[in-house]
Amino acid sequence: MKINILDLQKKYWINKRKLRKLLKNLIDFYKLENAELTLALVDNRTIRKLNKEFLKRDYFTDVLSFPIKENTMEGTHYLGDIVISVPQAFNQCFRSKHGLGREIEILTIHGFLHLIGYDHETDKGEMKREEEKLQKKFLKID
Repeated sequence: MKINILDLQKKYWINKRKLRKLLKNLIDFYKLENAELTLALVDNRTIRKLNKEFLKRDYFTDVLSFPIKENTMEGTHYLGDIVISVPQAFNQCFRSKHGLGREIEILTIHGFLHLIGYDHETDKGEMKREEEKLQKKFLKID
């Protein structure tokens, strides 16, 4: 298992150790053998650029996922990349009345589910139910 965390923004301190543990727990929970993924923490400008380039949406968002699902030369199975806008997560955490760290954990779960095939735009609430289950199990959110 290989979890890459890139903190490409400079404004907010993020507990990367906690995010790594969450991602490890998710990989273990879904029994994903030799999994590898990258979590990138970025600013609004970067996520807007990615959103425009890959999804043709010219605005910033909170999280993007780029499923890859390919085997690497090192023998791991690369699930893909999760990109989180930390400033957007910061703005959202006030509406939800929890801290920035918790908001990033919630977005990490959301992004991870996209990497393994969930899609809230086409399912009938399945992804939302799965998110709630994982938040309860790993974040202790009721």
